[in-house]
Amino acid sequence: MFKNPYIRTIIASNALLNLGIWVRNFAILLYVTDLTHNDPVYVSLISVAEFAPIFLFAIIGGTFADRWRPKRTMASCDLLSAASIFIVLLALWYGSWQVLLLSTFFSAILSQFSQPSAMKILKQHVAPEQLQGVMALFQSLMALFMVIGPVVGTFIYQHFGIFSSLSITGMLFLISALFLTRIPQDEQAIEIDRPTHFIEELKEGIRYVWNNRTLRTLGGTFTIIGLAVGLIQPLMVFVAIENLGQDKEFLQWPLMANGAAMLLGGGLIMGIAKKVQPQLLLATGLLVSTLTTFGVGWSHNIVLTMALQVLSGLFYPCIHIGINTMMMKNAEAAFIGRVGGALSPLFSGMMVVGMSIGGTLKRESSLYTVYIVSAGLFLVGSMLLLPLLRDRQPVQAVTSVDSK
Repeated sequence: MFKNPYIRTIIASNALLNLGIWVRNFAILLYVTDLTHNDPVYVSLISVAEFAPIFLFAIIGGTFADRWRPKRTMASCDLLSAASIFIVLLALWYGSWQVLLLSTFFSAILSQFSQPSAMKILKQHVAPEQLQGVMALFQSLMALFMVIGPVVGTFIYQHFGIFSSLSITGMLFLISALFLTRIPQDEQAIEIDRPTHFIEELKEGIRYVWNNRTLRTLGGTFTIIGLAVGLIQPLMVFVAIENLGQDKEFLQWPLMANGAAMLLGGGLIMGIAKKVQPQLLLATGLLVSTLTTFGVGWSHNIVLTMALQVLSGLFYPCIHIGINTMMMKNAEAAFIGRVGGALSPLFSGMMVVGMSIGGTLKRESSLYTVYIVSAGLFLVGSMLLLPLLRDRQPVQAVTSVDSK
């Protein structure tokens, strides 16, 4: 796989972006918890700012990604993200901490144009039999930064402060844009017999997803698990503080354990990627998430919580790889951006809903209650996949003609 220049370059860019995002997000999390004295509503707002743009802009970004040259789109988005960081630094110097949410929000908007462009390049330049292996490679990279990201982010913030953390993030985004210039020149756009108006292409992408049984089912699963993830995603810091009786900096250790296990799990799945149906991978990951989410909410023992985080991390790659492989194998290259743009808002929209109510639900009931509800939703999501698990035929993309 690494002989492919497209894979090499996109992996290098993705690594730089991941590191920058971890440094930024952990610095903002610690900074805001310091200022607000661990207020769960404000902590939840950080995640809302990060994920709300996925709901608002994914379908728009995906449609434009199918229209624009992906190399140029990705490099431009990284440059704009870097510029936004330095503008926010200036504003933070004179203003309030709320401006940090604007930086996260704007960067997340740009990612909705950049990410589908990367998937489009991979779809065009990676052999179909290698796609699941490439998705496993991306999952392993994400897991690697779950190990080192919290440590690096915490270290930089504690020793150098919020301004240095954001400056480093901006520099990493700039270097990523520089790496992307090494991608071979985009191919010329192919003339096709379909409307070129933006609204028509957007509608065509939605019809394309609706007429594909697998993508429709995946959309239902996205909706359920998005809510499940959103409820607990901002509250992990309270697992450390309330359940385990530690300070908020302790959060880096369960995240590291989870990330290390994800790295191992991604490597194991990479070895069996060609032998297992992606829908089976996804269902397995969701069932394990059901058990581990319930356990983490219930546990007040550090060793047990860490063990559950490891178990969750080992099987989380099943979710990520299963979802991305099903999307990639079920869509033609011309529709990759719009397929992701149509499905991602279902996940992210419900995730934002979960984040918005998770802090309030925790305040009105308990952390354990929120985790029980989340675990139940993971179970429902896995049940929705049962019709696909009965299918023994290989996953195939529908054609644009079929989508009409």
